[in-house]
Amino acid sequence: MKNVLLIIDSNSLIHRAYHALPPLSTQKGELINAVYGFLQIFLRLLKEFHPQSIAATFDLDGPTIRYQKFQAYKATRHKAPDELYRQIPYVRDVLKVLQIPIYEKQGFEADDAIGTIVRQATEQYPSLEIIIASGDLDTLQLVSDRVRVYTLRKGMGDTVLYDKEGVAKRFGGLSPSQLPDYKGLCGDASDNIPGVNGIGEKTAIQLLQRFGSIEELYASLEREDEKAQAISPGIRTKLLKGREQGLFSKELGTIEKAVPISFVLQQFSFENLFKPQVAQMFRELEFQKLFQRIQELKEEKRDARQKETYASLYEAEEQISQMYREGILSSRTFCLEKKLLPVLKGAEEIGMKIDVPYFQRLSSEAAKEIEEFQKTIYQIAGKEFNMNSPQQLSKVLFEDLQLSPKGLRKTPGRVISTAAPELEKLRHVHPIIERLLEYRELQKIFTTYIKTLPLLADSNSRVHTHFHQLGTATGRISSSEPNLQNIPIQGVWGTKIRKGFIAEQGWKFVSFDYSQMELRLVAHISKDQNMQEIFAQGADIHRTTAAEVFGIPLEQVTNEMRYKAKALNFGVLYGMGANGFARAAGISLEEAEEFIENYFLQFPGIREYVEHTKEFARTHGYVETLWGRKRFLPDINSRVPHLRFAAERMAINHPIQGTAADVMKEAMARAWESICGSQAGSCRMLLQIHDELLFELKDDIITQITPDIRRIMERVETFAVPLLVEMKIGINWGEMQKYLS
Repeated sequence: MKNVLLIIDSNSLIHRAYHALPPLSTQKGELINAVYGFLQIFLRLLKEFHPQSIAATFDLDGPTIRYQKFQAYKATRHKAPDELYRQIPYVRDVLKVLQIPIYEKQGFEADDAIGTIVRQATEQYPSLEIIIASGDLDTLQLVSDRVRVYTLRKGMGDTVLYDKEGVAKRFGGLSPSQLPDYKGLCGDASDNIPGVNGIGEKTAIQLLQRFGSIEELYASLEREDEKAQAISPGIRTKLLKGREQGLFSKELGTIEKAVPISFVLQQFSFENLFKPQVAQMFRELEFQKLFQRIQELKEEKRDARQKETYASLYEAEEQISQMYREGILSSRTFCLEKKLLPVLKGAEEIGMKIDVPYFQRLSSEAAKEIEEFQKTIYQIAGKEFNMNSPQQLSKVLFEDLQLSPKGLRKTPGRVISTAAPELEKLRHVHPIIERLLEYRELQKIFTTYIKTLPLLADSNSRVHTHFHQLGTATGRISSSEPNLQNIPIQGVWGTKIRKGFIAEQGWKFVSFDYSQMELRLVAHISKDQNMQEIFAQGADIHRTTAAEVFGIPLEQVTNEMRYKAKALNFGVLYGMGANGFARAAGISLEEAEEFIENYFLQFPGIREYVEHTKEFARTHGYVETLWGRKRFLPDINSRVPHLRFAAERMAINHPIQGTAADVMKEAMARAWESICGSQAGSCRMLLQIHDELLFELKDDIITQITPDIRRIMERVETFAVPLLVEMKIGINWGEMQKYLS
């Protein structure tokens, strides 16, 4: 099912409803036609799009940024009657009861809030589709592959859903991004945007079809090139005379996308519709028919949930079968993936419990620290600015503070980029960079986890992730909405967030973590005797590797030497070359090349594995795991070096990481079948993170059941190097202690 965010342009829908419906009143004489019409549209949107998330926007009283620039902006509009404005609080009350967040900002219009939400949402949530519900066409400039606008044409029943093709059809072939240029040329009478005097809609469309944008049109006129010479003298005169007014009109007609608001994707619960408070409000407003529609919607939603759960399983089964037909899955991995379907579905339904009040306190703590970061940054910069605006930040860094932009890329708009990879290059150039990076990291953690997780919790305070069983080429399971596999583990805030995940009263979290599974698989697959012996002796693989490579006794290995050996041990899994190793270990290229050469002298089986795997891939066009999960590599014989090198890295990595994924999936399926099935009321499999499985176990069965789970995981398959599972236990996820059963 699609992940849909519904954004409501509240004021415009309220205005449209007020003027489209007759003056409906309650028995007390209160006019409620605008509220009725708004809710009528709202319920229709729920039924049609089944949004997982909803956000509402409102205009606020007071001058806007456009009015400050142009006091005639919207001056021709008649002020709405007081009877309309008196109904807006009712709409706000309904949204509040339904726990739909409202976004608004003094000085900005609702369209600007919508534009900012669209920008932030599309950047943060790549799989999200967005529906904007509005009473007018101003937001059409935001339409894209993932954004559509639902609006009313006449009355309350005549609606249209605009996608890119719909916009092009409505505006003579123009794209959504050209609509501000269109307003710049022909203006907008409803907003009193002047445009270029004498340029009408037809001429504006023709000019933009030829020149693309108003800026390029005027640049062409300045150059007096061939395209400009094709413009008739009369139109040319009007354009030249109205240049400043045209560019200014485009500015007025462009939706702002950097309003200082922070969008958080909040799960909308359809259960909120069935709260007693909603029923009470509808009774007070005498909306009997609308309340009946809510009851119908409840039945439809229940049926839809059931269909969505046999549908999702069916789609996954079809995908597994397709991968088998395409030769990606072997018979063994095909059967394994089929067995895993109910396991992941069960884990999704169980979810993980969070301490909601704890997260609310943590939210306040993080917000204060973010505010302190902002104050520090403003102090260093010497002024306040919108740190979430790339343009404003770029100006502060490279104009006000005069940092050198050398070596930094530019955005398509020719602004020096302030993306994280570019700022990392300046980390030690100026103290403001370090603070900015820390601010962004905490802001990301705050919006992604601290503020969001409580909003995603169900009535039992449990958060339900969605597992993607076949989302990666190696077979690794991924997680989203929310991504619980990516909860930070390092740092102060990582620990604080994990402490908010709690076991039920009378239960404990128990984690089972494969120790260095991928390196153990390297030893098995490469058949390297030296590495196999190190694991058989139970030695520290990284410290022993360092001793072997440097040719010194084990006790003389320093932490720095161990760090370098660890970087290369794991680097081998990803086809790391000398350049990559030099960066990872913080050493020179010459030292990296010498280290790698010594490494392969000590572990010749690994060198042979690397070369043999690349040759196999070149000959067959694929590589596979020990259990036959294939990865096809179309670029393995490419003449383009970087494509070929990337394919070679995938070839080296897949048999190792893919086999690790197969082992984990087999362990999950067996543990579920052998233990969770028979102990359903006492054993819950919650989450798979990399090489770790997290369970929630009842206190009275922990000592009995943990050895069984560990045994299942360690005996999934017999390898030349034994698998080893380490266990931890705790009442929350952030304070887990080693556990020996």
